[in-house]
This record gives sequence, C-alpha cells and structure tokens, in this order.
Amino acid sequence: MSKYKVEISGMDTSYIEVLSNSEMNELFQKMQNGNMEARTKLVEGNLKLVLSILQRFHHRVENMDDLFQIGCVGLLKAIDNFDLSHEVKFSTYAVPMILGEVRRYLRDNNSVRVSRSLRDIAYKSLKIKEQSYNQTGKEPSIEDIATQLNVKPFEVVQALDSLREPVSMFEPIYSDGGDTIYLFDQLEDKSNNSDDVSLKMALNDAIQQLEDREQHILDERFIVGKTQMEIAEELNISQAQVSRIEKGAIKQLKKVLK
Repeated sequence: MSKYKVEISGMDTSYIEVLSNSEMNELFQKMQNGNMEARTKLVEGNLKLVLSILQRFHHRVENMDDLFQIGCVGLLKAIDNFDLSHEVKFSTYAVPMILGEVRRYLRDNNSVRVSRSLRDIAYKSLKIKEQSYNQTGKEPSIEDIATQLNVKPFEVVQALDSLREPVSMFEPIYSDGGDTIYLFDQLEDKSNNSDDVSLKMALNDAIQQLEDREQHILDERFIVGKTQMEIAEELNISQAQVSRIEKGAIKQLKKVLK
C-alpha cells in the first residue's frame, strides 16, 4: 500500500485507524443529531476504504491523488445519505457510491471523445438500468431500453460501449516469471468478422423495415441458398420479378445502414 500512500493535511492515511461497526453506528447517531465532529471522524475512519477501492484503478491514471479526492467525494455522499434503520454495513452501502463517483470521473475525463448525443443515450440507458434493477432486481434488455428511449437497439449498444475505458494493447495480462503475455498477443484480426454485435443489430433493424416478401426472398437467397428461379417457382412469379425485388431490398438495406 505504500505505493498509494496519500497525505491529507499532513496526515499519512496509512496510519489512520479503521472504525469498527459499533463505533461507526455510534458516530452516525451523533452526526445525525447535529454533531459535525462525528462526521469528520467518520470520514477519517473510512479513508482506507477509499484507498482499497482505488487499487483497481491504479493502471488507468497517473495521478492517484486526484482520483483519491474523487473517491472522497463518494465517501462524503455515502456518509451523508446512510440510513442506520436499513441495518446494513456502511461499507456495503458506501462501496458502490464511491465506485460510481470514480467511474463517472474516469468517463468524463476519457481521452476518447464521444459525441454529446451518444453520451446522452448512454447516461439515460444507465439510469433506466439502475431504476429497473432497484424495482425488479433485474436489468432490462437492450431492446427494452431502446423502446423506452425511442432509439434503435444498436444505438444503445454503441452508447454503452462508448463508456468503456480504453485499454492499451501493451497491457500485461499474464506473467509467470518468464516472458510476459501482453493484450496484443491475444488479439484476433476480426476485420472481416460479421459477428460484430452492433452491426448485427443494425442489420436486423434494417431488415425489419422491409416488406414480408422482401424479407422472405432474402432469407431464401442468402440463408437457405436457393436460386432466383427456385424462388420464382415457389412464389409463382417470374425470375425477373425475384431479381428486381432482391435488388430493391438490398438497395433499401444499404440506404438504412449508411
């Protein structure tokens, strides 16, 4: 922990004592009765909790002091909003709140610039996920979120992906004392891979906008593998009509996917 030692007002946090549950309960009761000194003791007695959470982010930022201050903001919010009547440990309540502040800071200071509209969709999606989890204990599907926001599912996927922290290709992922394996060693060239989630969802949305006959012909041609003549005989139309419908459907897909 000495690597992440932080001094606040001349105090070395590595020497600050950790409060017991009974001590914290007593301090919370005093604070909620207006004793601000108890609030200060609660903050000082939980600084190590902040530091323990920050360990997982040490590879993402150069200045841990800034991140520590953000973590303390989350700690203060947790202290001010904690309700003893719920009978849960303070750490159980505080950890998600501290993590939330840190992750929000990292997102807002991400070196990868994201458009305002995409960021708005992302934040609204997170809010819907949080509300749904609080009400039902389950996260909503991408389709449910898209319906509530009146956007397409692949836009929700793109928006949520934009919040992910960029990772260096030279990030070490394994070392047994010999040669270190880096992330780029495990990367696969997927430039021609059609399994990209965002593309598949966008294509699915575009196909749903086609007429039933157009969808049927595309399915028969490119999924089943039938010829235009076979489809013409099945639908009792000419091969030229099948060709015209197929070309029109493909043109429509290209227009939607641009």
